[in-house]
Amino acid sequence: MKQVRDEGHRFGGKYAQAPELSAPWLEEAVQFVLKQIDRNLQAYAHRFPSPSSKGNVYESWDNVEWTPGFWTGMLWLAYELTGEAKYRETAEGQLESYQTRLQERKHTATHDLGFLYTLSCVSAYKLTGSETAKRTALLAADLLMERYFEQAGIIQAWGNLDDPKQRGRMIIDCCMNLPLLYWAGEMTGDRRYARAADSHVRQAAAYLVREDASTYHTFYMDVETGEPRYGKTQQGYSDDSCWSRGQAWAIYGFALGHRYTGDDRLLDIGQKVTHYFLNRLPKDDVCYWDLIFTEGSEERDSSAAAIAASGMLELAGRLPEGDANKRLYEHAALHILRSLAERYTAAADPSSNGVLLHAVYGKPLGHGVDECCIWGDYYYFETLVRSIKDWKTYW
Repeated sequence: MKQVRDEGHRFGGKYAQAPELSAPWLEEAVQFVLKQIDRNLQAYAHRFPSPSSKGNVYESWDNVEWTPGFWTGMLWLAYELTGEAKYRETAEGQLESYQTRLQERKHTATHDLGFLYTLSCVSAYKLTGSETAKRTALLAADLLMERYFEQAGIIQAWGNLDDPKQRGRMIIDCCMNLPLLYWAGEMTGDRRYARAADSHVRQAAAYLVREDASTYHTFYMDVETGEPRYGKTQQGYSDDSCWSRGQAWAIYGFALGHRYTGDDRLLDIGQKVTHYFLNRLPKDDVCYWDLIFTEGSEERDSSAAAIAASGMLELAGRLPEGDANKRLYEHAALHILRSLAERYTAAADPSSNGVLLHAVYGKPLGHGVDECCIWGDYYYFETLVRSIKDWKTYW
């Protein structure tokens, strides 16, 4: 792996102390999420929220795109917290649509099989022991393995493997899809899964992370020779800027990479990308949609903030008690959580069926700008769950 610079802490003592988040405050925040889930429970029993809202209201979609798992994941979090059968029954009722998607190979030409099947099926297996969910998740892992290029050591992100526009493209988001492969290896004893995941996360560290600890959104590899080609954005401001959600995926993804590999180089890179992110937060701790912006009128991305907060709690959990950064990341995550809860939830818009307002799906594409995004809702809820219990990760 190349040398990556560490900016250190440019935010002074901002995160020296944790914010006061009392048990009643956390309970109130959780109850709002549960209220919004209940509001959607019937409409999305056999369908799913659209990836992003329109006018802060999600549309009703089939099991397509990369995002249905976030809704099912929210149901499993709700069941885990409350023990209420309605959440489990709804989540289990969606399993057939995930099976059909695999069997018919509908919208499966994507690395996002990890997002889809970790949160819908691996979580189901971990919480209920469902053998059907286990078999379904293992089939998804096999499909994900089809996207692995041995020579380049990467999993192609999108599209047909022979598509010249997509061939050899990896993206920073994929670090979050690798836990599906690690889990499949644990379940089967087959080392192929872990070897592919290990290779991909190290290639992501080598080529998606720049020398200043910012990240490319996407990077192309030559799949025949294994040689690196070039970095490019898809949803960031420019090819050489740093897309906020991508940096958040890096924070969380490299922490997970360390969880599974024990490679301290990934832990080191995870801390450096975290410092880069924290150094560019505005006063209220919720990032703009690209980290090139630190003030002004550009849109915030509450979904990136939520991902980063949960990722920082995962990262803190990888550090020993004596490490000063352990508390720093915990405190920063909780400051972000408090800001999201107090300034960014849909409590400000009673017509909304979402949880977090002011997210951005893809500004350059004109998708979901200043809307709710279902992954933001999920990671906000996940961060709350991490804050109130010793959560056993689905990832």
